[in-house]
Amino acid sequence: MIGLIQRVKTADVKVDEKTVASIQKGILLLLGVEKTDGQLQLEKLAKKVHQYRIFNDDNGKMNLNLTDVGGKLLVVSQFTLVAQTDKGNRPGFSLGASPEHGKHIYNAFIAHVNEQYQSCETGIFGADMQVSLVNDGPVTFQFKI
Repeated sequence: MIGLIQRVKTADVKVDEKTVASIQKGILLLLGVEKTDGQLQLEKLAKKVHQYRIFNDDNGKMNLNLTDVGGKLLVVSQFTLVAQTDKGNRPGFSLGASPEHGKHIYNAFIAHVNEQYQSCETGIFGADMQVSLVNDGPVTFQFKI
């Protein structure tokens, strides 16, 4: 499982020119699911995203996490994160989850976050989405779980 997080001032997702999700201050998580991913990986990533200290404290140091600042989470599925790019000029997706498994893990991730941490906003799995954001910093980190 690969998660790319971006600290954002705002972020939104549109499908067919209609906004399906939006947040103010928080984290945009682009989520890539691999075929071997399961409950353990999604729980570890959810915990990491919520506990990772990427927000500034009063001294300008990254010491605060999403909960500390009352931030929101927007999760967007992005299978291209699991692409193999080390050979050739075309990405390979042999490590990526099947659409069925990917959707199952994505939905399980959302359910786990909603139950354990906070309700989150989401894109639509498998849809052609347009994602807009104002990256705060910019601050971006990638996790491979």
